[in-house]
Amino acid sequence: MAEAFTQNGLAVITGGASGIGRAAARQAAKAGMKIVLVDVNAAKLALTAAELAGMVGVDNVLISTADVADPAPMVALAQTVIARFGSPTLLMNNAAAFVSGGAGGILDPIENWQRLFGVNVLGPVNGVQAFLPAMLEAGMPAVIVNTGSKQGLTNPPGNPAYNTSKAAVNAYTQNLARDLRERPGCRVTAHLLIPGWTTTGEAEHRQGAWLPEQVIAFMDEAIARDGFFILCPDDETSTTTDRKRIYWNAMDIVQNRPALSRWHPDYKDEFAAFMARDLPIDDGD
Repeated sequence: MAEAFTQNGLAVITGGASGIGRAAARQAAKAGMKIVLVDVNAAKLALTAAELAGMVGVDNVLISTADVADPAPMVALAQTVIARFGSPTLLMNNAAAFVSGGAGGILDPIENWQRLFGVNVLGPVNGVQAFLPAMLEAGMPAVIVNTGSKQGLTNPPGNPAYNTSKAAVNAYTQNLARDLRERPGCRVTAHLLIPGWTTTGEAEHRQGAWLPEQVIAFMDEAIARDGFFILCPDDETSTTTDRKRIYWNAMDIVQNRPALSRWHPDYKDEFAAFMARDLPIDDGD
């Protein structure tokens, strides 16, 4: 059985200075773990590190402003971390870039596409490439969590670059999990965190959203059950609703419906009727 937060373990968390990453770091500190935080926001990183140092001691916290999209600093960080603390028991590739969908839609500036893919896709790849070899060599139970998005599963119109990057994280993490599962004697597992509507950054908390701490509690319980797809609800959207939307999207392929038929006017009534019925499959609980 996998465990995300283990006493005397080591958590490496990217995007760790705020939001879901910071909530994970706080939970790691409560568990008595050593913590490595990676974030490009140096000011927020310093504040979070000071808070954690007050919980676990300054010698047990290491920070880095490495850009996860660049493999070289991630490899250098891994070498430093492993020399000082050993291999991670939790690697959480949580750093994410978000650029609001522009007027160009599919023709948004190429710089937006490059940045989103650099952070959201290559960030997890670079994290795994840098840290996984030592995790495998250690032969100890360990967990890798990559942060995805529901937009990578249901692909709502309006931000194709972000959606596509998160769809790639889904595909990559599934391949990672299968690879680890097939390695003889491997005790490292991979999991895809799929947050719902969550208050992150400096955003004002709004009714209906979950707090980052709720996401991490849900993640912790799901990993303890060996769950791979950690599909988080929120106070506005239930797990059942999410599953129906994902199921409908997958059936576009099976039934050869128009792309993104959920938003196609010819399928409006059919989709509404589908959402009003029970799922035609087991609910997965």
